[in-house]
Amino acid sequence: MKRLIFMIGLGWASLAGQAQSLLPPAWGNEVENVAHSSRTVAYLAPTRILWQEAVDGASIQGIDNLLKPGNGQAELVQGNMCRIQTGEKGRASFLLDFGRELQGGIQLVTGASPSREGKIRIRFGESASEAMHDITPENGSTNDHAIRDFHLTLPWLGVAETGNSGFRFVRIDVEEPNTDLLLKEVRATFGFRNIPYRGSFRSDNQRLNDIWMTGAYTVHLNMQEYIWDGVKRDRLVWIGDLHPEVMTVSTVFGYNEVIPKSLDLIRDMTPVPEWMNGISSYSIWWLLIHRDWYYYQGDLNYLREQKTYLTTLLNHLMTKIDEKGKETLDGNRFLDWPSSTNPKGVDAGLQALMLMAMNAGAEMALALDDASLAIRCQEAAKKLSRYVPHHNQSKQGAALMAIAGLMDAKKADKEVLSVGGSKNYSTFYGYYMLEALAKAGNYQEALDRISEYWGAMLDLGATTFWEDFNIEWTKNAARIDELVPEGKVDVHQSYGDYCYKGFRHSLCHGWASGPTAWLSRYVLGVQVLEPGCKKVRIEPHLGNLKWVEGTFPTPHGDIRIRHEKGADGQVKSDIQAPEGVEVIR
Repeated sequence: MKRLIFMIGLGWASLAGQAQSLLPPAWGNEVENVAHSSRTVAYLAPTRILWQEAVDGASIQGIDNLLKPGNGQAELVQGNMCRIQTGEKGRASFLLDFGRELQGGIQLVTGASPSREGKIRIRFGESASEAMHDITPENGSTNDHAIRDFHLTLPWLGVAETGNSGFRFVRIDVEEPNTDLLLKEVRATFGFRNIPYRGSFRSDNQRLNDIWMTGAYTVHLNMQEYIWDGVKRDRLVWIGDLHPEVMTVSTVFGYNEVIPKSLDLIRDMTPVPEWMNGISSYSIWWLLIHRDWYYYQGDLNYLREQKTYLTTLLNHLMTKIDEKGKETLDGNRFLDWPSSTNPKGVDAGLQALMLMAMNAGAEMALALDDASLAIRCQEAAKKLSRYVPHHNQSKQGAALMAIAGLMDAKKADKEVLSVGGSKNYSTFYGYYMLEALAKAGNYQEALDRISEYWGAMLDLGATTFWEDFNIEWTKNAARIDELVPEGKVDVHQSYGDYCYKGFRHSLCHGWASGPTAWLSRYVLGVQVLEPGCKKVRIEPHLGNLKWVEGTFPTPHGDIRIRHEKGADGQVKSDIQAPEGVEVIR
């Protein structure tokens, strides 16, 4: 992994080459087998001291020195340091804010402390409140997936690096008596892929611009060795949750190795007839992701590598259709957590997903020159189309039915999707609700929901989008980047459900990035028509926006776009496409 101090560093290939030349021959293959990734570490100083406390005779002096950029080097010169003294029974504590959600840990640089070794307690938090709380069953705090609460012994006149989590805030406590500790630096070790944001989105609505970028950044943090659900909790490849992330990666970064690596990982650990992650719909999402990845990237050789598994999975799914055309999927029948208490709505969603899987299977089979498989998929799709379940007022179920063509999109919009505005939205399936609204032609409603629902997280201080969010949580809620004032609701500790109650709730979840892909597809207007973006349709839907501009990555280069709405309401477009991309307008 590369190391950067303020974004400057050596290339991985150079470092790997140097390391191999210095290692014994027996170690050479191990170095060759190290994944060549674009992951990087940057060292970042905190942006503010949010809180400090020294009790029972303890003291903290010079704490503002921790806000200065550092160099990671211990020094004999003792000036410009933070000095912490506890005395016989005192305790000193402070809370650092690093300005935005990060993935990684912290680096602590000490001076020649009079008490030699320094013992401290460290607590990471995605919210200020989380960093201020203990791990207890009552508040939902855990060390699951990533340790967020632990003790550490610091060296005398040295450097310690620790932690591997998702966080914005770090609380440090010096609890040992008679401690006299000198801290030169406390910096975040920010681990990320050093890749360009090839896609972009700007409009005359800054709130939408911020939402687009926040979704992009949320996914960027989760692009580690594999692509994860969350950087604090759920550091796993949940393949169904991956679909919105894949759409965002394709929209913002273009091709990246993390997607095929993750798709192959879950494929190789899940032989058919097992369901990926134990959830039948997630195996379907694996198929749909491959179809979309092929369209955006055009890598037929990679698709060919999936043929055996893809064929086996499609044939297995066909056994889960009864004589009436109803799906009979077993395993965990699941769409997302908020819809899980509405089994009829889940049934509707699974019927739609099965139809989508067969249609995608037919497309991929034709690309793979397997006419027989394509015909079987088409016949299965016709059979599934004959059975139309009721959505049971589930926005998740109705959205998927509209996308699959099992229900008229305008009817789904009127009866379910636009009812109650952002009520009953979810951060994961909200993406498909937006897709269904677009299919119904209700682009302004979708823009309103993006602004209200995802924008509400920004209003609460979010710098990444959350695992789940309920618009009702905004009532009397405190911001997550401040200590909770008396009389206000702690939105992180008080809410959450199912597996994400209280502080266990992830505030950086890649499945919540849907608006980023949606805004580029429907407002900037880029729809991929042929694999590899060889042909795209550019059809903007500005709603109440006056202008929008941006870029869209393709395997052939980036498309540059600007749309402006004139006084007569007509939209004029300036489009610059690279050679190899045909633009249909």
